[in-house]
Amino acid sequence: MLSARQQHCLKGIGIRRWVERSSAPVGAEDILSPTVQEILPPGAITRAAPAKEATKPKPVSARTEICLDSWDDITRSIHQCEACDLASNCTQKVPGVGDRQADLMIIGEGPGHDEDIKGEPFVGRSGQLLDKMLQAIGLSRSQVFITNIVKCRPPNNRDPHRDEVQACNTFLRAQIKQIAPKVILSVGRVSAHSLLNSTGPVGKLIREIHQLPESDIPVKVTYHPAYLLRNPSAKSIAWQDMKTLHQILSR
Repeated sequence: MLSARQQHCLKGIGIRRWVERSSAPVGAEDILSPTVQEILPPGAITRAAPAKEATKPKPVSARTEICLDSWDDITRSIHQCEACDLASNCTQKVPGVGDRQADLMIIGEGPGHDEDIKGEPFVGRSGQLLDKMLQAIGLSRSQVFITNIVKCRPPNNRDPHRDEVQACNTFLRAQIKQIAPKVILSVGRVSAHSLLNSTGPVGKLIREIHQLPESDIPVKVTYHPAYLLRNPSAKSIAWQDMKTLHQILSR
């Protein structure tokens, strides 16, 4: 409770007496509740800066570095990859299958319906024909390593887009490095164009032996088995390709 002297001093400096609202008469709020301006001397008030809007953390844009120094690293990274839209639309990833120390590495275009279901490349009708082509030169499926340019099935078996090929290129290069094959058999147009940085037709590319860019690994191009199933007359050309491949492997 303020003394009469304290009340007089407050009144002298412009501060009205404060009383509890519960004890104030009705309608006394405006008189008995001093504002901040009435209590503090002029110039003592500073406006608070407007509150800043809460900002959401920015997504990390830098691509996480991945280690691909072993087969376990490569396979795990392929299964975890979400670098392109194919990853969210496929049933499962298809890293590749076969002998990881093979002299012959076969690289196709991309998984199809059967491959997407089973998780293994070349298992449908095209795969059966490829197995027969290998048997014709004395090789079994278990003696070679088979993979594709992209590890996920493109929708409706369309050609993979450039960004999808680029997204998988790191994995393919790591696989080639691990295997260090004596020769690569490039199967189909998409495979040949991607490996050789070429735009030439397969019919022209199969006429000579190429070299994988930035390496000394020879690359033999041939028709895709799916093309051969649609165009049986081209099987004689593919047979010549396989004989040439056998010669390279026999050196």
